[in-house]
Amino acid sequence: MKNFVLYIVVLFSIVSCEEDVRFNNPSIQGMKNNVFWRALDFKATLGPNGSVVIEAYTGYDILTLKTTSTKEQNYPLGTSNSKTAVFVMTQDADKITYSTGINIGDGEIIISKYDDVNNTISGTFKFNAKNTDSNSAADPVLNFQNGVFYKVPVELTVP
Repeated sequence: MKNFVLYIVVLFSIVSCEEDVRFNNPSIQGMKNNVFWRALDFKATLGPNGSVVIEAYTGYDILTLKTTSTKEQNYPLGTSNSKTAVFVMTQDADKITYSTGINIGDGEIIISKYDDVNNTISGTFKFNAKNTDSNSAADPVLNFQNGVFYKVPVELTVP
């Protein structure tokens, strides 16, 4: 009888094992003001001049990262209008825009891999963006840390 109970316990242990593996491939995610944030949809666009625009969307947020090329290098933010991070939040009917630009905010976008065969781009980002709406009661600065974009599909812009 003891062996029978042991066999049933072992059988249930084997049958109840499950592997629920989820891959974030491709993905855009990071820590927005110390809270985990992940995009539901995303894309990257390669401009005719070689610039890249990476866009990530949730139900209420739009993140846009811009660089001047697909070179695997560091792109500092807060130094120009051609390398920027913009985050638009929708709260109720209001849109709050946070942005970097010339002497506005800081951070970096690092492209670690541009795969021109499979048309994907990967890298990391972090930034402090300024609230551009002076009448808004929202936080004056948005902080993004540990941002990652991984194998985001790149579309070519037709001139």
